[in-house]
Amino acid sequence: MSQFDDVTVIKAANIYFDGKVTSRTVIFADGSRKTLGVALPGEYTFNTADRELMEIQSGELAVRLPGSDHWIAVSGGGRFEVPANSSFTMKVATPVDYCCHFVK
Repeated sequence: MSQFDDVTVIKAANIYFDGKVTSRTVIFADGSRKTLGVALPGEYTFNTADRELMEIQSGELAVRLPGSDHWIAVSGGGRFEVPANSSFTMKVATPVDYCCHFVK
């Protein structure tokens, strides 16, 4: 899906890590939400409340998922899933354009 129709977009940006990771929240008619963002090169650890599905539109990163010591390479067109109430770390190699789906 290359676009979302009939949604509400929150104007205020979500800004993390001194502006190196930013996103905008998109809310759908059913109340579900996603964020559309960009992560610049660096290493970042995020905490989750909900289960998250991360779709990478472009760029390259490696992700270390909860309970693992291994890094998984992910690039444009790839995706990974993170369990609720956990944390994960991304090593971003090139600017990453992503869509994060929050799964209830």
